[in-house]
Amino acid sequence: MELTATRFDVVDRIATLWLDRPHRSNAWTGTMHTEYRWIMAELEHRDDVRAVIVTGTGDRFCVGGDSTALEAHVVHGGYDSGLPAGPARPGGGSGIDADFAWQMGYRHPIVAAVNGACAGVGLALALFCDLRFVTPDARMTTAAPKLGLPAEYGMSWTLPRLVGTTRAADLLLSGRVFTGAETADWGLWNGVTPDPYASALSWATNLAATTGPSAVATTKQQLAADAVRNSPEASVVASLALMDQAMGTDEYAEGIAAFTQRRPPNF
Repeated sequence: MELTATRFDVVDRIATLWLDRPHRSNAWTGTMHTEYRWIMAELEHRDDVRAVIVTGTGDRFCVGGDSTALEAHVVHGGYDSGLPAGPARPGGGSGIDADFAWQMGYRHPIVAAVNGACAGVGLALALFCDLRFVTPDARMTTAAPKLGLPAEYGMSWTLPRLVGTTRAADLLLSGRVFTGAETADWGLWNGVTPDPYASALSWATNLAATTGPSAVATTKQQLAADAVRNSPEASVVASLALMDQAMGTDEYAEGIAAFTQRRPPNF
């Protein structure tokens, strides 16, 4: 696929995906959405990838839907995703087979490096990532109520689980602007830092060097399953079955050998 609104690279088992429309502050379009899905589908089953970092080109992450696209919804009289028929959707699974929710079922950890302004659909994307790092002065908003819209792309599900119902209601009902610094202790971020990409890269590099790929992928599946359907009892029962499977693998044998020999594992 020819990429015009995104770009990506893989270095030392870490993939970086850039939202790449800096002249429009990386505003979201149907083209960007299609390319984002395609890139993520391409990366998901590459064995030379252990994590994916999503960030924006320039000094913005994504300011939400492009104004031209938003105006087009008025003409259409309803929502039009701008996606072609049947684009690739990576990840997914029972209860999470929808836009951005599929990130919960994605094989690799997805880390958002929110390097600046982040609004609307851009914020929804970041909330469905596994980890998030942000600059202190990044200005963010759910945006929807000021556009006459309800909470979009599952933010009424993600935000309460990350920051609690009271704080989620504040952000979702008011659409007010907030910053990384203001929300540093809300549970929304893994780090508030002047260089979120460097922090994301450091985390991903450590993951690639010290963890088993199957273990990480399985743990992601457990997190998704427990979030959408499992009781504590079901979670324990499922984990025991998964542990039994894992203990018969070469990955587990290497992990135990490295632990007992006090050396780094070679996964």
